[in-house]
Amino acid sequence: MLKSPAPSSSVEPGAHGLDSLLFREGMSRVAAAVHVVTTDGPSGLAGFTATAVTPVTDEPASLLVCVNTAARSAQALLANGVFCVNVLSGPDQALANIFAGRTELQGPDRFSEGEWDKLVTGAPALVTSLVSFDCRLNDARVVATHHVIIGEIVSIRLGEAKPALVYQRRLYHEL
Repeated sequence: MLKSPAPSSSVEPGAHGLDSLLFREGMSRVAAAVHVVTTDGPSGLAGFTATAVTPVTDEPASLLVCVNTAARSAQALLANGVFCVNVLSGPDQALANIFAGRTELQGPDRFSEGEWDKLVTGAPALVTSLVSFDCRLNDARVVATHHVIIGEIVSIRLGEAKPALVYQRRLYHEL
């Protein structure tokens, strides 16, 4: 038997759509794995922290990454045509903050922290990551404020089994 929902802070879409603050609050309650997405090539070394990462297909193996169109790292990734999705472990929380722009380190200086090497594409792979997915850009589209990027995975490196880093309620947690 369906019951009427209890009163809550829900809001119905108005003439201009759903309230973006309510959407952000709702999404903050969804736990998500934390990744550092990196790139290197003719347009330079860059990287950013992302929780909007998901598998697309396993034949061919591919991932989807979302990044704000205003991010310099997004422009470098698109121009370089390669990227590496590094899945962070609990001990990598400081790197998550660095690549999220929450420290004084900016641009390529962010790579002064952590231990990095390269896989097939040349995009930086974090040695301490749970897994690194090395990708070639397959498709990219702008949806509102974000690039939706799909990459075909060309190499995978499995790291040491450790607790994963997740983000929920605007805080990091080990899982």
